[in-house]
Amino acid sequence: MKRNLLPLMLMAAAGSMTLAACDSAAENNAEDQADAVRDSADATADAMENQADAMDTRADGVDTRAENTTEAKAEAVRESGEAKADAMEDQADKMR
Repeated sequence: MKRNLLPLMLMAAAGSMTLAACDSAAENNAEDQADAVRDSADATADAMENQADAMDTRADGVDTRAENTTEAKAEAVRESGEAKADAMEDQADKMR
């Protein structure tokens, strides 16, 4: 029974790849821009988290209020970038 499913699964995978290859240049460009937004937000958030880590000079396991605030802001930047990139990708998907 499993042998009979393999050709079907291979055909389904090939069909998926064919559909993915049908993206227009405009759609691909929009998705690339969304990736750039996501990457930029991640880089900014990473830098903020590194800055937050530098604020805590003691290795006592207790974060300072400033460190926690900066880490929360970093997470907000990351989430905002993710939401914006997702919205851009949704718009790109409508270009088909």
